[in-house]
Amino acid sequence: MTFDRFGRAGIGSHPHYWRILRAVVRWAALSLVLNLGWEVIQLPLYTIPTAQSMAQIVYVVAHCTAGDAMIAAITFAIASSVLRDSDWPLADPWRGVAIVTLLGVAYTGYSEWRNVYQAGYWGYSSSMPLVFGVGLAPLLQWIFIPAAAVLILRAQRTRLANLN
Repeated sequence: MTFDRFGRAGIGSHPHYWRILRAVVRWAALSLVLNLGWEVIQLPLYTIPTAQSMAQIVYVVAHCTAGDAMIAAITFAIASSVLRDSDWPLADPWRGVAIVTLLGVAYTGYSEWRNVYQAGYWGYSSSMPLVFGVGLAPLLQWIFIPAAAVLILRAQRTRLANLN
């Protein structure tokens, strides 16, 4: 444990700090890949008034995917705190997924409503199914992606255990 000049423990000195940080980064990285695929697939369901070129569309997809990864990291950290275990994808997967899903759907519902109806950053094409005025695809994203991430992490752990 490291201490500053006043005898206080540093932020990186807690024994579980690095384990928790690694778990959050692993979850965010996996979520980044899964969300990128989802963003590309659901793109036809949106209209983006500012995107006039392929480069602008790529920027929008990258921006939204990075935001998804941040939401994933924050919701993972909250689930870890509530469950008092950053290894919840393996130890208590479905309670963790329930927390992440609830938080992800709640934030996404707010964010979609704000960005579509207040800020006008994007809109929905006529093919986007709506739930109370909010696009169904981004809500489903926070139901399927966390569950898929848990299944992938559990499969990786099983494969590693079988190698030993």
